[in-house]
Amino acid sequence: MKITSLKTIVPAVLFGMALSVPSFAQDAPASQDMHQAGQEMKQAGSDTAAAAKDTFNGTERATKDTAITAKVKTAFMRDRSVGASGIHVDTVAGYVTLKGNVNSPERAQRAAELAQQIDGVKGVNNQLVIVSSSASN
Repeated sequence: MKITSLKTIVPAVLFGMALSVPSFAQDAPASQDMHQAGQEMKQAGSDTAAAAKDTFNGTERATKDTAITAKVKTAFMRDRSVGASGIHVDTVAGYVTLKGNVNSPERAQRAAELAQQIDGVKGVNNQLVIVSSSASN
């Protein structure tokens, strides 16, 4: 009876071991998959933080640009030689663009000078068009 039991037990043990080999072999890829998933989550977190920082910086820049535009327009209104009518002011990343029609080269030059004097202005793109007062009537 002993030999019959061994004939049954040994193949059963060997068969069980053979079945368990694939599960041992999967441990390495599973740990690699977990590691990769962890790295991807870490990267996603970094990407999210970078996007939030970019959004903050963009909002901050837009707020500064809006403040610069308001200060330029205020300077124009306070300066009798320039005034506010006919000049459109646009600010992007600290660069001011002046557009519109003015009645003299001196007015166009003075507008550019006033804009350049505002704190935070990095440059002025003067696109003002000189029109004679008789042409605008």
